Amino acid sequence: MIAVTSAPSQLRVLFPGFLVSALVAATAQFLSEHYGAPAMLMALLLGLALNFLAEEGTPTAPGIAVTSRTVLRLGVALLGARISVDMLAGLGADLIALVVGGVVATIGFGLLIGRFFGRKWRFALLTGGSVAICGASAAMAIAAILPRHDKAERDLAFTVMSVTVLSTAAMVLYPMLSGLLGFDARAGGVFLGGTIHDVAQVVGAGFSVSTETGETATLVKLIRVAMLAPVVLTASVLIRTFAAADAGSGPRPPLLPGFVVGFLVLAALNSFGVVPAIVAEWAGVISRWALLISIAAVGIKTSLAKMLQVGGSAIALIVVETIFIGGWVLAGLHFLE
Repeated sequence: MIAVTSAPSQLRVLFPGFLVSALVAATAQFLSEHYGAPAMLMALLLGLALNFLAEEGTPTAPGIAVTSRTVLRLGVALLGARISVDMLAGLGADLIALVVGGVVATIGFGLLIGRFFGRKWRFALLTGGSVAICGASAAMAIAAILPRHDKAERDLAFTVMSVTVLSTAAMVLYPMLSGLLGFDARAGGVFLGGTIHDVAQVVGAGFSVSTETGETATLVKLIRVAMLAPVVLTASVLIRTFAAADAGSGPRPPLLPGFVVGFLVLAALNSFGVVPAIVAEWAGVISRWALLISIAAVGIKTSLAKMLQVGGSAIALIVVETIFIGGWVLAGLHFLE
């Protein structure tokens, strides 16, 4: 009887925090649609302004804490419905190798130079993965499998804000750079999709050039998104293996996170044509809203004063990682010509 009554009681405790996060996300989406501001960035900034709602003892604190974790995992898992083997094969082996190699190389580069910027491996993996794969979504997925520490929320909020700002700047500047470099529609799409961090900004930049460029850029970007599951799985295995050597790592994450399983299952079903187009479309919509709500919750949980303590070296690291992946794709396009 206790188990039966505890679930509704738990929902009542969590609902206020979830509702606040959802309202922040809806407000961010409204601002994005009417003023052109990135929704993820708006959700994060609005959330930061409401940090007092996450203070211990407030009615909204428990729901905000759970929303920042659970809803995030749902959003990442549903991204798998957009991935299929046919989609990957449509680009060609050489360009797939370029994009996949760029993801791996950027993460490795971030881990390698992280110490030079005075950053530990957790922060370097978080920023490198977000730059290499799909911006804010990748940052939240990687953060979910990193060992917990006292600065985890601050680092995540900083990373999401940084990659979103850089993506927005790239959305404006990279199409012009593509034109200056004389890229045709296909090469321009590969450049935009292979270098801009967030999916929405890739779509905006690509279709601002031409329909063909936009379609190619979106396809390339989805290949980077497809790398999310193997990267998170590999990182999870390595963390479980080596985290014991790091006294400050905290509890080890599960070997195979549930949201990665969900991502892989949906991608497999979509590859076999089991997922109807309308279902895949709705899965994408729900995924986007889940990620928006969860980043709003992350923002509410994060103190702006503490986030500003990250320092200039962290900004320099994520900028250098962004320059690296840009250089990788440009070099690859030059080599493949």
